[in-house]
Amino acid sequence: MIIVGSGPAGIFTALEIAKNTSHSVLMLEKGVDIDKRVCPIKSDKNGDQCAKCKLCAILCGWGGAGAFSDGKLTLTHEVGGNLTDYISQEKTDELIKYVDDVYIKYGAPEKVFGKPTKRLNALREKALKSDLELVATPIRHLGTDKTSALLTKIKNDLISAGVTIKFHEPVKSILEEKGKVVGVKTANNVEIFAKHVVVAPGREGAEWLGKEGARLNLKTLNNPVDIGVRVELPAEVFKEITDTTYEAKFKYYSKQFDDLVRTFCMNPYGEVVHEHNRGIVSVNGHSFKDKKTDKTNFAILVSTNFTEPFNDPITYGRSVATLANLLGDGLIVQRLGDLQKGQRSTAGRIEKGPIQPSLKGATPGDLSFVLPYRYLCNIVEMLSALDEVAPGTASRHTLLYGVEVKFYSVRRSLDNDLMSSIKGLYFIGDGAGVSRGLVQASVSGVVAANSIISSGN
Repeated sequence: MIIVGSGPAGIFTALEIAKNTSHSVLMLEKGVDIDKRVCPIKSDKNGDQCAKCKLCAILCGWGGAGAFSDGKLTLTHEVGGNLTDYISQEKTDELIKYVDDVYIKYGAPEKVFGKPTKRLNALREKALKSDLELVATPIRHLGTDKTSALLTKIKNDLISAGVTIKFHEPVKSILEEKGKVVGVKTANNVEIFAKHVVVAPGREGAEWLGKEGARLNLKTLNNPVDIGVRVELPAEVFKEITDTTYEAKFKYYSKQFDDLVRTFCMNPYGEVVHEHNRGIVSVNGHSFKDKKTDKTNFAILVSTNFTEPFNDPITYGRSVATLANLLGDGLIVQRLGDLQKGQRSTAGRIEKGPIQPSLKGATPGDLSFVLPYRYLCNIVEMLSALDEVAPGTASRHTLLYGVEVKFYSVRRSLDNDLMSSIKGLYFIGDGAGVSRGLVQASVSGVVAANSIISSGN
């Protein structure tokens, strides 16, 4: 069998197949091995390290985008994906526990944040008074600095079990005959044949997968596109929240537009970083297990569902990010106070504040020239609501980086085993729109693997 992609979805597919069958497994990865990937903290704002290898070492390679993520394992079906659209909530929770045990086996820490407490309940009640819903979920935090060692252990075990992993091997197309998958064609026009193909291309491969799905006439289900900013503020402002639940996920429906606005990927004592994706630069955040800063960062994202005739949310998100790259020569950083006054931030104004950007390559500028009015209104509204829960959030010195875009927009119609209408062809993970995080991506790999195992061929 063939697995396209070596992120968490592909990795867990391989683990299950190698553990339970005698199938030969070939993993094809367009990026490089984990020890050859370049940490995003060290890359410059123009992404020169990505340009040199003509691939994005941050998103591609062994471990996928998760290798340089904050390494948060969200242990609930409530956030992180759409798996309950395919399998029952009970089964999803069972498999989340299963993959969590695997992560622990390979070195994930025992400590879990976000367990129900009186303090957490009090925080949830406080949020409700500001029209915010606090979704506090159990989280196991690997840390960006610890994830590499864990992924290396898994890779070594897979190789020992006979799994073949080929790096620098992008897949050009999926091969199909009479409604059945028969293999793949690589970028070098080499055809490789297999009865089962599991496609797990990650966010980096979402656009390619969308085009392949259209070529194969597979039915599309649109996910929303999430666009927003990354907020950075003194860690003390969110200390009560992060000490209680490490990563708090707040949901808010804006008063002006009734749009869903949410926080995402909260990084206590962390850093803001670049994220490179097929020629554009967007913003993300990390925090480490052993290295701490005096800042906390998180995304505020606005979800938009497009209706007819528009049907290309990925291109829309890329266009917004491209505009930020054009105006900011990469990324833009702006003080909230400057945004509210209708003026661009300057290095001098930012230097006057109590918080300095952790991402030094961002250009002081004006996000109102990038983000649509509707998005800005929603973001400012939510910051005001959060300020009632965590005073200081809406300070004029709070930093906003733009833009952050989540590319999980193309979703194919799949059965309960995550198999497409083409027999033997599975779509899993973030790039397939099935998941939005490490845990559900990993679970999707187990689901696909179990289907292949039960098929008996």
